[in-house]
Amino acid sequence: MKKYILAIDAGTTGITILLFDNNAKIVKRTYSEFNQIYPKPSWVEHDPIEIWDTTQKLLHEIIENIDPESIASIGIANQRETTVVWNRLTSIPIYNAIVWQCKRTSKKCEELISSGYSDKFQSKTGLIIDSYFSGTKINWILNNITNAYDMAKRGDLAFGTIDTWLIWNLTHRKSHLTDHTNASRTLIYNIDDKNWDTELLEILGIPIQMLPKIKNSSADFGLTNKSILGVEIPISGVAGDQQSALYGQLAFEKGMSKCTYGTGCFMLTNTGTNRINSQNGLLTTIACDAWGNPIYSIEGSVFIGGAVIQWLRDELKLIDNAAETDQIARSVDSTNGVYIVPAFTGLGAPYWDMNSRGIISGITRGTNSSHLVRASLESIAYQVYDLFTAIQLDMGSQSSILQVDGGASQNDFLMQFQADILNIKISRPENIETTALGVALLAGLSVGFWTSPNDFKNIIKINKSFAPSINSKNRSLLLSGWKETISKTLTRKKK
Repeated sequence: MKKYILAIDAGTTGITILLFDNNAKIVKRTYSEFNQIYPKPSWVEHDPIEIWDTTQKLLHEIIENIDPESIASIGIANQRETTVVWNRLTSIPIYNAIVWQCKRTSKKCEELISSGYSDKFQSKTGLIIDSYFSGTKINWILNNITNAYDMAKRGDLAFGTIDTWLIWNLTHRKSHLTDHTNASRTLIYNIDDKNWDTELLEILGIPIQMLPKIKNSSADFGLTNKSILGVEIPISGVAGDQQSALYGQLAFEKGMSKCTYGTGCFMLTNTGTNRINSQNGLLTTIACDAWGNPIYSIEGSVFIGGAVIQWLRDELKLIDNAAETDQIARSVDSTNGVYIVPAFTGLGAPYWDMNSRGIISGITRGTNSSHLVRASLESIAYQVYDLFTAIQLDMGSQSSILQVDGGASQNDFLMQFQADILNIKISRPENIETTALGVALLAGLSVGFWTSPNDFKNIIKINKSFAPSINSKNRSLLLSGWKETISKTLTRKKK
């Protein structure tokens, strides 16, 4: 009997690899950051070779004192829209990975919008035209790298999000694959047909030859090459990080929601087999059901969530580590009227303002660093409030609970403030690494490590819940200040 499932969580700032046992407990964990590359203002890149090298290093670390034969399967969760294009013959990328946060294609997106393509893209993909997604990033590479388009047309180039890039290397070039959840974030995938859309590919000038084959999230994605870990291990679970977290929260029923507090904040709600077209600035996208088959969900994305804490640490030098923000925030009774809108790379849902930039308002002579730290944490909760409100309007119902996960969900101050602002219960699981857990469950289900999704219900436990603790008057006053402040950052009207 195999003992473990290995999960690779390829995030925006680093790679995490975990081993899970049959009770979905973390047996071993290893992590390493990789470099963030900023060639120009609002441009963000990663080195795909560094990502692969980091993954290999961590794989060797995780199997120290572990027999690789005991690993039943591998699951891969990943930052989704980040775009890699490489030469099929050499496996060398022709350009750095363009990260989901990167705004270099904003002008192209505005051109597409001006040309009247908004409705076409939204009706087919469930997405809005925004530099966030992969399609315009592929277009940029093909139009800015010498001979790239001709090579792609010949079939010499391959595109992939980070999952595809890792699968390609893990299988030693044998598998060029992705899953429906990742494909649905590219702006070139038809969420009704569940396949690449030839009309959108033509509009963006992307040859179909460079695209990976699409599979269900719990499926056979190939075997790792023996040179990697000494044995062949099936890759059998793949999902975009946010859909994987939804799965890891066991949100299998229609109406169930989760919010992941990572670099950004991402809220997904399961809408089942029914496609809901948002009227409130959200996205319609693909998640997966209990068996890994594609279903629909609606999603709201905050670009800068936990990254605002990194900003406090790395740029402002106000803190040494993220953990201390909880105590610092509690050291003052309030922000003293300070609000921060961390629109460092524009605003995501429900505003979708690519050109918006950050603002700090309400500063007085009495403002100190603790107020700024507290305002930064509160900014995360306010942005999630905007998402939650939009989702409830689209669903036509009011949820009484929000399931949370991700690194920043460990901050008790933030979670309590989130409960206060939303006026609902917040539920945090024992294992907040639900992104990795989700693909571990999908991978294990595919190879019979777990026989049924029903097995999961007895092994996923709640760590802590947070109930609202402020009155409606105070809540309204706080929200009024937030709405006034964010309105100052907007460069175009919300639809």
